[in-house]
Amino acid sequence: TADAELLILERAPAVKSVDVTADALVVTFADGRVLSAPLDWFPRLWHGTPAERQAVEVWGETGLHWEALDEDIDAVQLFRMTGPSAEREASIQRWLAQ
Repeated sequence: TADAELLILERAPAVKSVDVTADALVVTFADGRVLSAPLDWFPRLWHGTPAERQAVEVWGETGLHWEALDEDIDAVQLFRMTGPSAEREASIQRWLAQ
């Protein structure tokens, strides 16, 4: 389509740090780029406590994992995101009920 864009990265940028504020997921990459996305795009992070949000592990160079929130995000996907996570509401509701 006319609106389609192609993202080609010669090498995936490595994650340097991750911060989850009250409003956003902020990822800083080793090459100096900083990407931010609204926290409400990530329901599990949004429902998490501040301590749970900060307890992120970086797997490899781009994998973000929150054990307590059962959330995994590939930081490179943040370059492509144009809206909320594709996780279905029913899935979130089941997770919240646990």
